Amino acid sequence: MFTTNPFAALSATVPPVAMRAYVVAMIVLVVAGTLFDIVHKGSARYFFDNWRRSRTRARSPLGGGELASIAIQTAVVDVLASGEFCNARRRIAHLLTMYGFVLHVVSTVVMVFSNSISDVWPHLWWVGGLMVLAGGYWFWFFIRVDVAAEGNSPWRVMRADLFSLSLLASVTLGLVWAFLQANGSGAAVVFFALYIVATTVLFASVPWSKFAHMFFKPAAAFEKRVSYANGTRANLPGPADKPEQFGSARTAPRHY
Repeated sequence: MFTTNPFAALSATVPPVAMRAYVVAMIVLVVAGTLFDIVHKGSARYFFDNWRRSRTRARSPLGGGELASIAIQTAVVDVLASGEFCNARRRIAHLLTMYGFVLHVVSTVVMVFSNSISDVWPHLWWVGGLMVLAGGYWFWFFIRVDVAAEGNSPWRVMRADLFSLSLLASVTLGLVWAFLQANGSGAAVVFFALYIVATTVLFASVPWSKFAHMFFKPAAAFEKRVSYANGTRANLPGPADKPEQFGSARTAPRHY
């Protein structure tokens, strides 16, 4: 089961060209949804306006080497290590979900578009899926804020939960489908249909979910680090009793 490409077995009933067309359609939905989100919410304009203000008001203009160093810090700390999360449990859950999602999606694309692949991709597909489930369900049931503290039901769902819930539904149904298919169960057809529905919701709901944030957050984190480094954010007054909390012009941003 863990060494078998589930999409290759599916090709007996679903033409490979149809599966590939579906993957391409989901990629187009993500690109179009992200562009719509950026234009509709003005994220790009907000970023570039902040960037221009930061350069205009900079106390210490930065050179190319310093900008490159900040870019590397942003990539390593804010993107690869999710440095915005101070809570260790939440960071681990986020990293499990993020890297699991990347593994799951990449291995899905490879297995759909490649006829002859090694056994490593089915392994990565299962590992990535299980990582998503571990991080996602851990966050949803044990870490998610705004539940017990405010007396809300753990089943309270908001639009902000659309991405995480559709992702969990897609991966869960996908793994169940692959398991049932490998064991020759007739119920595999039902779970495959539900898997397609959940996956379509995941990628088609980009303008209304937090999916697009993963593309904008690195740019926002980079701009924030640059503004701290060039002294722009140091222009903001801090509390009289704790001025050091805001740091100097060369202090890296802190996440609370």
